[in-house]
Amino acid sequence: MGMASDDTDPDFRLAFLLAYHGGITETVIRRSLAATGLTPRHTHTLMQLAQGPVTQKALVEALDVDPSVLVALLNDLEGDELVRRRRDPADRRRHIVEITPEGAARLKKADSALDTVERALFADLSERDLDALRRILGKVRTSPEDFTCGE
Repeated sequence: MGMASDDTDPDFRLAFLLAYHGGITETVIRRSLAATGLTPRHTHTLMQLAQGPVTQKALVEALDVDPSVLVALLNDLEGDELVRRRRDPADRRRHIVEITPEGAARLKKADSALDTVERALFADLSERDLDALRRILGKVRTSPEDFTCGE
């Protein structure tokens, strides 16, 4: 794999480092979002919808989730009046999903909570480091099928 060092050193194994820091980050994010009443998946869904109304199919693709997972997420969010689903007037078989004013307000609180988390997590990184981290993480080969979520 092109890595030269002691493969038994857990501080060297990138997969373990990523899993360790990812687990801690997820815990910190969940705690931070708890005050908003949102989970990470609900927040991610609202972030997508803040870009503008979309079809359910487009939202499935944007979130890279199974349609049944999206339906459950939307049921939760709609139950809290954070999103609204309506039939597409151009094609009654399709549903358009949009964020509500209450959803936008809740997302604003979640964004503020996430800003606080990110400032703490990445305090020692420069903007250049953050850009490099985004670029590198974008190249890590992962598959949504391998994702399990405790929500």
